Amino acid sequence: MSVYHRRHHRKHRKGKRINKRMQATLALVFFACLALFCVIVGRVIYIQVVNGPGYTKQVLSQMSYQNRVIPFKRGDIVDAKGTTLATSIDVYNVVLDCKILNDEENELKKEGKSGIIASTAKYVHQYFPDIEESAVTEAAAKDPKSQYKVLKKKESYKRMKAFTDFSESDDGKNAVAGIWFEKEYERQYPYPDLASQVIGFTASGNTGVTGLENQYNSVLNGTNGRSFGYQNEDNSLENNVIEPVNGETIQTSIDVLTQQTVNQAILKFNKKMAKAAGNGKRGSKNTAVLVMNPDNGQIYAMATYPTFSLNKPRDLTSLYSKKKVKSMDSIEQLDALNELWQNFPVSHTYEPGSTFKPFTISAGLETGTLKTTDTFMCDGGKKFAGGVYVRCESHHGIETVRKALMDSCNDALMQIGAKVGAKNFATYQHLFGFGQKTGIDLPGEPRTNTLLYNEKQLKSQPVNLATNAFGQNFNTTMIQLASGFASIINGGNLYKPTVMTKIEDDSGNTIVKNEPELLKKTVSKETSDTLRSYLKSVVTGGTGVTAQVKGYSIGGKTGTAEKQPRKQGKYLVSFIGFAPVENPKLLVYVVVDEPNAADQAHSKYAQEIAHDIFKTLLPYYNIEPTKKSSKEKK
Repeated sequence: MSVYHRRHHRKHRKGKRINKRMQATLALVFFACLALFCVIVGRVIYIQVVNGPGYTKQVLSQMSYQNRVIPFKRGDIVDAKGTTLATSIDVYNVVLDCKILNDEENELKKEGKSGIIASTAKYVHQYFPDIEESAVTEAAAKDPKSQYKVLKKKESYKRMKAFTDFSESDDGKNAVAGIWFEKEYERQYPYPDLASQVIGFTASGNTGVTGLENQYNSVLNGTNGRSFGYQNEDNSLENNVIEPVNGETIQTSIDVLTQQTVNQAILKFNKKMAKAAGNGKRGSKNTAVLVMNPDNGQIYAMATYPTFSLNKPRDLTSLYSKKKVKSMDSIEQLDALNELWQNFPVSHTYEPGSTFKPFTISAGLETGTLKTTDTFMCDGGKKFAGGVYVRCESHHGIETVRKALMDSCNDALMQIGAKVGAKNFATYQHLFGFGQKTGIDLPGEPRTNTLLYNEKQLKSQPVNLATNAFGQNFNTTMIQLASGFASIINGGNLYKPTVMTKIEDDSGNTIVKNEPELLKKTVSKETSDTLRSYLKSVVTGGTGVTAQVKGYSIGGKTGTAEKQPRKQGKYLVSFIGFAPVENPKLLVYVVVDEPNAADQAHSKYAQEIAHDIFKTLLPYYNIEPTKKSSKEKK
């Protein structure tokens, strides 16, 4: 072996020994590190299991956890033109953070200064006079760790903004601390006395009690958001926010000007009646008006008297004297409020009287049991088995069908009812919607099926059929009768009455559109045309002349219903009218329950109100006056 090969062989053997030593050293270091890591992991696990809760409490004690509800805004209710009827306005709770206020005071003391608590109290009282300075100083002293002390609820945006501007100014930065504002919403009604029973109001913030507020409560309400996170000692905040989802807006068919016109006519009448009576009572027990579009069932106005302010729904002084209210116990007050909140056109049942007569005549014409050429003799009334005598208001003599409506002759209608027969009468009474809920989108509509006679009862007791034929001895609601009457004058189409026309989301996008809903056909076009002609004669030369507005084509029917118990001098009088006769676009129904007069049995009381309403609304709805013929001009 050469010298070179011997040297190379020795180096190679030496290198292998060095590599083995390095590998052994590395292995030793690796296992030492692994053992140390296992010790550390074991120690961490031990601390976590044994002392974890204690350490967690220590950490959390040095941190401030915030969890705040961000309220949603309840949706608006607007009229047909977008005028706001109900809305929610921003209000603010004035909140004191005692912990921050005391921390600021302590920091100042370290610098040899003090007075931030007293200064905050001074300026809070200055900007919010209802909050005494002592409320701030006492809260800071009694509960120094509290971070949520409400000093005042539902403060106005104006005052909140003024205080915020001051606190962020150069003078305010060092003068106040620990005051923040919690936003809420308060329901407000820009027209508080307008359609009060229809709009309704809320309680406990966002719970609808009556009217549309109740009917569409889930639609108007949204979903609260939430702000939450941790704030540590150096005041750095890691915050998460879930934004609220605001409620949706309800657009209605109610028209503000129409509703104002109705309210003014009702108030004018009742003031006049109260003044004339001079007995300290209001003008009537109840007065109610319904204005609707007979072509689609949409409600333009709905009013009940007496009414109340939606911004003060529990104020009974509009109905009683302050002395009387104070003398009432809680149950009496609640009963009085429930009566005041009732929506008469929807929830009150009554005997309709002669406004029902067009229905009886329509049934006769449709079934062929009555002809337009038929005549009847009115001799003042009709006698029934058992000695029951049902009288007419007069001895009208020979009556045609048209004249029977014009004179509102009970005797003729009893004879027409007998010709129609019990079966047909019961069938058409049901067809026109009597005894059934209309399905109007307002709460409080009652069941009236038990308030009607069935076919068997009408047949076995002819007096029942006779009195029903002219609108007595059964009950209905205003919305029932108005919907059925609309079908008589519009060609026979019975529509579901509605108030809501569409629903919009918070961005103004339409998400629901309430199209007119045709429920059924009631009469033929021929019958409808005939009845409109008859009803025009009622206004031009019959019992409804007081409702006439000069120059316009108006039809209608009067009603005078004696209330139960009979012969007590108490009446419910009414008038239902429409215009123009040729193509009805406006239906007005007025009910006056017990007018404040010695002699209540006069439909003129209801006609006066209808006249005033028509006089204003006919031009407003672009209903043209009738053109006079050449003979009339001369």
